Amino acid sequence: MLIAHKVELRPTKSQAEYLNKCIGHSRNIYNNLLRHFSQDGVKWSKKEARIKFMELRATECQYYDEISADFLRESINNLDNAYKHFFRRVKSGEDKAGYPTKRKLGVHDVCALRDKKKFTVGDDGLRFEKFNKRKSQSPIKLRENLRFTGTVKQMNISKRAGKYFCSFLVDTEDYNPKDCDRQSSVGVDFGIKDLAICSNGKKFKANQKLKASLNRLARKQRRLAKQVKGSNRRAKTKQAIQKLHKHVADQRAATLHQVSDYLTRNFDRIVIEDLNVSGMMKNGNLSRAVADCGFYELRRQLEYKSQWRNCELVIANRWFASTKTCSHCGHKNDSVVLGMDSWTCPSCETWHDRDLNAAINLDNYQIAA
Repeated sequence: MLIAHKVELRPTKSQAEYLNKCIGHSRNIYNNLLRHFSQDGVKWSKKEARIKFMELRATECQYYDEISADFLRESINNLDNAYKHFFRRVKSGEDKAGYPTKRKLGVHDVCALRDKKKFTVGDDGLRFEKFNKRKSQSPIKLRENLRFTGTVKQMNISKRAGKYFCSFLVDTEDYNPKDCDRQSSVGVDFGIKDLAICSNGKKFKANQKLKASLNRLARKQRRLAKQVKGSNRRAKTKQAIQKLHKHVADQRAATLHQVSDYLTRNFDRIVIEDLNVSGMMKNGNLSRAVADCGFYELRRQLEYKSQWRNCELVIANRWFASTKTCSHCGHKNDSVVLGMDSWTCPSCETWHDRDLNAAINLDNYQIAA
């Protein structure tokens, strides 16, 4: 089983400078090759890209030798993937084919090593080719040790909001979900006020951290707009904005992991709705709240965690009337509209909490559908 584990790095000042070189040179070769193959009459070829890379390294870009060549080769692979996706979209006739664009400083700052022989990770930290060529150079400390034992196949270093991270891809067989006594099935209704409502009555409140941070974010953005481009103060303000966005994203991710962990740990069968998230985002009054909930990310986490824990994930049909159907008698009440928190069935006169009723219907989806 391949599992990725992302760990924060704790580099010294000199180590951080070297990590910046690795990231910067990887971005530089990507942009140089993209500029070369974007010229008229020059066709993309991975073989030609490697030849051009050797030419650049021998002439005007000799500083490439400061880092492992595998970092730079991985940038070529990334550009090759970008061109492949572009050609595929052109061939399929899509309106927006998306020609590869240059990588900007401070946006998607990454570099990677795919050869496991080029790096080692242990209790003392991270070592990789050329960085640790001197015995006096200490390894880069990790904030925590790897949670899984096995073979570490790849590493991907990234920089975000002034902090450095490394994602390790581990081939392991010791994954232990620590399952408790599971229940047979659960239906889950997603919402904005309550992120997840389970058919057993348990609710998870939506973690609207972006909404709570909007005033702070607006103040920092107004300050940024008034500062001189290229100044140190503007750079500090920009990093403060990045840190705030990262803090909000981390809080959102923690909530989503809490929900997905509870569901996959405690139930053999999970039934969720097939939400039209892109359609919901078109509602100007709800788009920010919908984006802050992270419905798509929650579904993605449920998909891979259900595979890890050997439980079944069922996606209910998008047109299944889980909200309007009485979970007691099966009567469909078309008078139920958006904004109604509860309703009474006109057939059996059963009172329903709107979200809980939908979750119960989802739990019985295979029987009702």
